[in-house]
Amino acid sequence: MAGKDILSRLGSGELIIGDGSYGVTLEKRGYVTAGSWTPEASPEHPGAVEQLAIEFSRAGADITQTFSFWCHEDSLPKGCKYTCDQINKTSCDIAKKIAKKYGTITAGGVSQTGHIAREGGGEEKVKRDLRKSVDVLVKNDIDVIICEYFRNIQEMEYAIEIALETGKPVAATMCMGPAGDENNVPPGECAVRMAKAGAHIVGLNCLFDPNLLLETMADMKKSLELFNLHPYLMIQPLGYRVPDGGNYGWVNIPEFPFACEPRQITRWEARKFARDAYNLGVRYIGGCCGFEPYHIRAMAEELRDIRGKLPESSDKSDYDLKIHASLEASFERYKNKGSEKWWKEMEPCTGRPLSTPFCRQAAPVTVNKAIFK
Repeated sequence: MAGKDILSRLGSGELIIGDGSYGVTLEKRGYVTAGSWTPEASPEHPGAVEQLAIEFSRAGADITQTFSFWCHEDSLPKGCKYTCDQINKTSCDIAKKIAKKYGTITAGGVSQTGHIAREGGGEEKVKRDLRKSVDVLVKNDIDVIICEYFRNIQEMEYAIEIALETGKPVAATMCMGPAGDENNVPPGECAVRMAKAGAHIVGLNCLFDPNLLLETMADMKKSLELFNLHPYLMIQPLGYRVPDGGNYGWVNIPEFPFACEPRQITRWEARKFARDAYNLGVRYIGGCCGFEPYHIRAMAEELRDIRGKLPESSDKSDYDLKIHASLEASFERYKNKGSEKWWKEMEPCTGRPLSTPFCRQAAPVTVNKAIFK
């Protein structure tokens, strides 16, 4: 069984596969409320959260992340009968249970407080809430702290400072695209500031699709190299194609959050993303909203030549297309279905005659060239 020290494993050259979507997936399964996206499902329906964590582990994830997204007292819905401490404690218990069974590394997520965006909250108030979120992870001896889903680099620096006080490995991922954070601080500058703040792992997560985040990550990598900074790189993108999103990515599109399914990436696009991320030098590769267990499995299967193994759930996967190659040889209707090149190059249609490649934007934005990748 692999060790729990993520920095030692990354330092040895190992590729770490992250897990995927919790809030969005659990909303589809009937355990999370769209709009609030808060994680009270952990104490309300622990079996549902645990089952999803099992699916990610069987799909090849090396990480089991606590379902603690957006868990601040000011963010919980009215009438919630659980406190943040209770929610986070249950989330930690679930993650540790799965880690014990599957040998995964536990990671505790700490997200932005919302104070800066809502009321321009001061440093003291922001740090107080962030410290409270971090403390429960430390009490439960979570292996890694991930400061994720931050749209303001100043708040991210506060979070990294507090997370480092624990002595735990710290990952820091901004949710931004090529335009930078919510104040348009460029991605390269954000990367340098995260690394200088002391984050061991630096990267991006959510809001934007794989192609956009890979392009943004390439810019961040160049800036880090320019300043002779060498943190490990991490990427966990959105599982939907949103080249027409604004500064807030998929939140800006008309389909969000109830009609995004036609935009979901295929498992083959997940495989291509994983390979491209690895070739870029990223060594912690996972997914965020919209990345289902089968996407994570596809990524682990794509990189089996690097990892030297297949996920547990690949025993039910035609990952090398041997079955479909046999079917292709026997039936005309299976033409091309045994070709990996065909699957990776296909442009899937929606089946809707009046569907459009982009949304009809009220405030049009420039579409990034990553749409053609």
